[in-house]
Amino acid sequence: MRKKLLPIAISLAIMLLFLLQAAGVFRSRLTEQLDLWLYDLRLAATMPRQIDNRIVIVDIDEKSLAEIGRWPWSRNHIARMVDNLFDRYKAAIVGFDVVFAEPDHSSGLPVLERFAEGELRDSTEYKRALAKLRSRLDYDAVLASSLQKGPVILGYFFTEDEGGVTGRAAGALPRPTFTKGSLRAPGTSFESHNGYGANIALLQDHAAAAGHFNPAIDIDGVARRVPVLIEHKGNYYEALSIAMVRALFGFPDIKPFIPGSGNGYGRMEALSVGDMNIPVDGNATALIPYRGRQGSFPYVSAADVIQGRVKPELLDGAIVLVGTTASGLMDLRATPVSPVYAGVEIHANMIAGILDQNIRTTPPYAMAAELVTLLVSGLLLSFLLPRLNMVSSVGVSGGMLAIIILLNLHLWNRGLVLPLASSVLMIPVIYIFHTSFGFLMESRSRRQITGLFGQYVPPEIVREMSMDPSRFTMEADSREMTVLFSDVRNFTTISEGLEPKQLAQMMNEYMTPMTRIIYETRGTVDKYIGDAIMAFWGAPMPDPNHARHALTAALNMQYELERLRPQFVARGWPEIHIGIGINTGEMRVGNMGSSFRMAYTALGDAVNLGARLEGITKQYGVGIVVGENTRGAVEGICFRELDLVRVKGKNKPVAIFQPLGPEAGMEDSVRAEAGLFHEFLPEYRNQHWEKAALLLDRLRRLTPGERLYALYAERIEYFRRNPPPADWDGVFIFETK
Repeated sequence: MRKKLLPIAISLAIMLLFLLQAAGVFRSRLTEQLDLWLYDLRLAATMPRQIDNRIVIVDIDEKSLAEIGRWPWSRNHIARMVDNLFDRYKAAIVGFDVVFAEPDHSSGLPVLERFAEGELRDSTEYKRALAKLRSRLDYDAVLASSLQKGPVILGYFFTEDEGGVTGRAAGALPRPTFTKGSLRAPGTSFESHNGYGANIALLQDHAAAAGHFNPAIDIDGVARRVPVLIEHKGNYYEALSIAMVRALFGFPDIKPFIPGSGNGYGRMEALSVGDMNIPVDGNATALIPYRGRQGSFPYVSAADVIQGRVKPELLDGAIVLVGTTASGLMDLRATPVSPVYAGVEIHANMIAGILDQNIRTTPPYAMAAELVTLLVSGLLLSFLLPRLNMVSSVGVSGGMLAIIILLNLHLWNRGLVLPLASSVLMIPVIYIFHTSFGFLMESRSRRQITGLFGQYVPPEIVREMSMDPSRFTMEADSREMTVLFSDVRNFTTISEGLEPKQLAQMMNEYMTPMTRIIYETRGTVDKYIGDAIMAFWGAPMPDPNHARHALTAALNMQYELERLRPQFVARGWPEIHIGIGINTGEMRVGNMGSSFRMAYTALGDAVNLGARLEGITKQYGVGIVVGENTRGAVEGICFRELDLVRVKGKNKPVAIFQPLGPEAGMEDSVRAEAGLFHEFLPEYRNQHWEKAALLLDRLRRLTPGERLYALYAERIEYFRRNPPPADWDGVFIFETK
């Protein structure tokens, strides 16, 4: 009996750990991740996988962007879309999964207005013509008028700015669903945000309503739930899907179901919209009832709607959601049914689930049920397994696990979602605890290192890592790194001019040497995004010279491309030019993604800035743009400061630089031209336009046709006519990504 006390005690200790974890005393990432995976597995096994024709998605797809133009479109195109949806196609309701946060000046009306107040203020004929055109050129007013042709629900989003009580706000929020103090649910932890990005007031005032389109993202980055209500400054705002359902039925009252509010419990368990109930969990989020993979609802191209090319019967009486699947517009989400899923279809699933009343819920007693299951199964296994042989132990453990899983599936089919991971983990752990677990875990770590990082980093680095796997982890952590983004210029035009087989061969010939250069500098290839490459230095292997290695890779990539261009031309392929953006800073790096697909990747503001820098290379006509952190981290390289800019999504201006090459061996003419440009910048920023123009003229004579000099010439000419304020800091603002 004394020999059995130790395994019984260890089994009880394991059970206690799982009980404490289930009770929320501490968190287990493994258990949480497994619970999410098991949820996805149950969802995939029970989805209806049928197309729901009640809801139609008007897709701002690649075809639409090619036909109408880059996003954002002028609002007259959106107005025409809305007009056609209601007048031509008789849609029942239209919801937008996009935000109109800024006024539309694309018609040029503000410029015409300035002429009317300036040079042409004495021209009666000009003012008369402008008065006739104003109503047609005020695209926001045109769209606002179209929004009144039927029930239109606008979308908006909430943001959270860390370190401040008041977040950034853009646009006008709709009236809250519940005002401050009108919703009392002390047992509910509402998602709260201090900032938002909403629609301009003119459009919001003319729309029927609005709803937020924030998903609730789980720890693995997957969208499984939607916050039905979000708190902002004490007020509560409903989700886009709920706002659309309410509008569809004439805006019935929305009521919270809060049992036990009088005895201090006060957890909201559901929202009632007319006769429909939306069950929610303790965080006021509802599980998304996915019908299947992307395409469970009909899609029509936005361009076809605008041009009137859609079959009327497809949209007649339909609930219409306007969103995008274009990868460049960044509305693709990781979901349980697909690692890449259109965000707009999440709202379609929620609307269908509300209408069909098939949204599952995690009941309030879920934790208690899990604790009872763990306690009963843990006690039985702890006292039975030490007395049984191996075959009997397998039978008892497997049978108990099967009973728990079958009971859980039964409750799932009745609309209840109960935790399963703790039981699924605890039973095998109790069974195998007495084996050489440490050895197995080490072997597993080595396999994970090789499997995970083998596709990102050179084999020699993988071998170094596998020598001591304990030094490396797939868990996300924060460290200083350098990120590189490269992109082929005019790739759409290039791809249109080649057959698919030729294009694939050309891209292979281009990508292979570029990747080899990254590997040679100990870089990690994060991903290939079509013709673009994202790579970083400093992870998984620490690299104190990550900035220099990244810059070396960028310079070598440009040198290698110069060598490849004549070969490409000789084979009948177009010349390839690339832009490269590099930035150094604090980043989050680790294994992220969904239960279907994981990727070792880097995230953070420093990564986003690197992508923005690549995007603006073509604005300045240079091949490489680096941030000031990278510039400060590398010695022995000659840099030319290009500008002081504020990119979209960043409030703080950053200096950007062009690397010209190693200082050793730098030609005197290049060094002199860079020095002359450095003399020019202070004169430009101090608004000494005449002196700046003279210096710029000398630079343009040195290098005729330089895009950078032409850019500054255009700016100087503009500022001469439209002087900036006296306290202008010389910062140029990029409004696009």
